[in-house]
Amino acid sequence: FTSDPHANRNIEIIRAFAKEQNLPYYYDVGTENYKGVCHIALAQEGHNRPGEVLFGTDSHTCTSGAFGMFSTGIGNTDAAFILGTGKLWVKVPETMRFAWTGTFPPYIMAKDILLHVIGDIGCDGATYRTMEWAGDTVYRFSMEERMTLCNMAIEAGGKNAVIEADDTTFDYLKGRTDKLGTVYHSDPDAHYCFNKTYIADDLEPVVARPHSPDNRALARECKDVKLDRAYIGSCTGGKITDFIAAAKILNGEKVKIDTFIVPATRDVERDLHTETIDGKTLAQIFEDAGTHIGEPSCAACLGGPKDTFGRTHGTEVVISTTNRNFPGRMGSKQSAVYLASPYTAAASALTGYVTDPREFIPARV
Repeated sequence: FTSDPHANRNIEIIRAFAKEQNLPYYYDVGTENYKGVCHIALAQEGHNRPGEVLFGTDSHTCTSGAFGMFSTGIGNTDAAFILGTGKLWVKVPETMRFAWTGTFPPYIMAKDILLHVIGDIGCDGATYRTMEWAGDTVYRFSMEERMTLCNMAIEAGGKNAVIEADDTTFDYLKGRTDKLGTVYHSDPDAHYCFNKTYIADDLEPVVARPHSPDNRALARECKDVKLDRAYIGSCTGGKITDFIAAAKILNGEKVKIDTFIVPATRDVERDLHTETIDGKTLAQIFEDAGTHIGEPSCAACLGGPKDTFGRTHGTEVVISTTNRNFPGRMGSKQSAVYLASPYTAAASALTGYVTDPREFIPARV
């Protein structure tokens, strides 16, 4: 994905370590065994199971909490301790409960909910706490949308996020693993340090303005913001459901700004060529719309070396389905990034301005 010698040296070191330790699940980049972004590949390969504990050396490891497991990011020192001892000291976090009831309008996605809540509590509002997502509305979400909800707990300072496993969870696991784990329920008299119920029917499409995920605004309030590019991808917004949503908006249209499509994993990439809308594959819809389709990877979500696909290099104004918009996060420190749902990002790609997707929905959805 890059010619950067330091990045490639890291891969060489990891490759040698995996061989030395005879690791069975090493998905080596540049090989047939490569899967893609770990937070989505873990789920697709059956490594996420209810009731288990997952530590990963990336802050968005909290994504896996969608499967009713405790998953959190750790640093290199903690990772080394786990590899050496099989143990790690962890302080049990307090729990914040975010319940949703009612019915989400057709133009709302999990990303809107997430940005709305982070706008409520701030980027430090859940510091070292568990964010528990609950309510009948949340349980109607697909596993991929649940993964989006849990993905950005860290952007609120959270230790982890969790959604109780249910039939939707086990339907997803079928055919992926025969180890179905253990379902844990919150106690009826559980104490929460924060407990709020939101009404789904009232939510409007949300964006996070530069340069923080808690800088919340309604998409319609930013309609005068001129954009240079749109980016649809990452562990937050690069799953097949995200691309289905984007394709519904882009079908039969042409984008007015540079638009980058980055599938999170190889499985998602393959699905772009099999999932159809009006008899056309998603890949064909994106190609016809004039977008740029990249390899499965994190790509510009974390900036990366200068040759990274979709990376900013100057003062570009971007709308993105990624999870962070701090200065320099997508490359250039002079660029400005608006975080949004796939619906909002796709609608904005068609107009060249931050656009409320209701301008295209329900006509297209």
